[in-house]
Amino acid sequence: MFIRSFFDENLAHMSYLVGCQRTGEAIVVDPARNVKPYLEAAKKEGLRITAATETHIHADFVSGAKQLGVQCGAELYLSDEGDENWKYQYLNEVNHVLLKEGSEFRIGNLKFEVLHTPGHTPESISFLLTDLGGGAEEPMGIFSGDFVFVGDIGRPDLLEKAAGIVGTSETGARQMFQSLKKFKALPDFLQVWPAHGAGSACGKALGAVPSSTVGYEKRNNWALKMDDEESFVRELLAGQPEPPKYFARMKHINKVGPAIVRTEDIDYIGNVSELGKFGSDPLLVDTRPSIEFARAHYEGAINIPYNKSLVNWAGWLLDYDKDIVLLAGGADVPNIRQMLASIGLDRVVGVIEPFVALVDPEHNESYSEIDVHLLHSLLEDDRYCLVDVRNQSEWEEGNIPGALHLMLGTLPERLHELPKEKTYVVQCRSGARSSIAASLLQAGGLKDVLNVKGGYLDWIKAKLPVSQ
Repeated sequence: MFIRSFFDENLAHMSYLVGCQRTGEAIVVDPARNVKPYLEAAKKEGLRITAATETHIHADFVSGAKQLGVQCGAELYLSDEGDENWKYQYLNEVNHVLLKEGSEFRIGNLKFEVLHTPGHTPESISFLLTDLGGGAEEPMGIFSGDFVFVGDIGRPDLLEKAAGIVGTSETGARQMFQSLKKFKALPDFLQVWPAHGAGSACGKALGAVPSSTVGYEKRNNWALKMDDEESFVRELLAGQPEPPKYFARMKHINKVGPAIVRTEDIDYIGNVSELGKFGSDPLLVDTRPSIEFARAHYEGAINIPYNKSLVNWAGWLLDYDKDIVLLAGGADVPNIRQMLASIGLDRVVGVIEPFVALVDPEHNESYSEIDVHLLHSLLEDDRYCLVDVRNQSEWEEGNIPGALHLMLGTLPERLHELPKEKTYVVQCRSGARSSIAASLLQAGGLKDVLNVKGGYLDWIKAKLPVSQ
């Protein structure tokens, strides 16, 4: 048997290539949209990808299952659990087998047994893997998807908070409690291969270790140590982070079937006058570091720096129904496009180098940064409005007196809540998110903006007053 894991640090996503070396067949578990790494690894190992599967309809990335089904002719093994709202709608386009509790299938001499493990989502399933070719009579591990993570479990509130299905949070939490009983009954020696690691919004506090064992999780995972259902439900639902706004879109895309990825040429723009060819309101996304953007940027551009947080904030802040023009260095563009495509932002129509966009100073803007000591002196001046763009949990732990709380991901649709004719001072934990917020304010027509470098962390270090 061959097994290899793949980790996408931008999405904190784990996927797996599992192959039977005797027959040369392989399956991908919870594939990402970019299937090239699986194809390359399979070829290197002398395997051919004949199947793909996923543990549930994912909410945080576009699945590559359909891509493998169309591109490679892979058989898709997909959940048939849950009600009519959780059924795949593209099955006529691919070879497929539908799975329920107790289903089994084989890839060469590898046996996969299906457990229905609802809680995170109604259709969630997990797979017990047994290597029959090696003479094993018991499974060696479980692909747990977003059911059990290292140190945590899947959150049950996404359907309500992200997909808007009212009343499902508590129902999901109680289903999760029952599903965990199945997990606790498994042998301690089983390895646990989850679909996400630290940094994912699919749980509260996922561990950074890529895999675990059933026995270790029974001893150390908070959720598996709780035996009272009511206490478990309260604890599971408390303190869950805000789900990114794009999660609802991902659920829909993965249910109806993602578009097949095809390499297309992109229009490289040599002059800002050519922006008009894309209509009156394309999204201008400047991916430079915030310090460069602050010094000078093209008017109307949004700054989402090219780093591992780009995917998250692009999903929160960009309109899926608009074309995107990137202001980025040419060498970075292929990877940026791939990162955006991983969450279904496919409408990148053009690229312009930042230095080209900044040739005409008439269309340039900038904003300044201030430190926390200057901020403290400005708080009593009603010409200034302090905007805290941190998450709700951060705000509740402590905040700067007089701040208006508008979480960054919700800022574009809440600009109308800001008082008029002010100088807007934006602040987050360290200054990174607030720099994105500064760009959003200016793009939204609120030009007089200051960013607090060092953010709330510097405020605390300076021992300045805090509200609870």
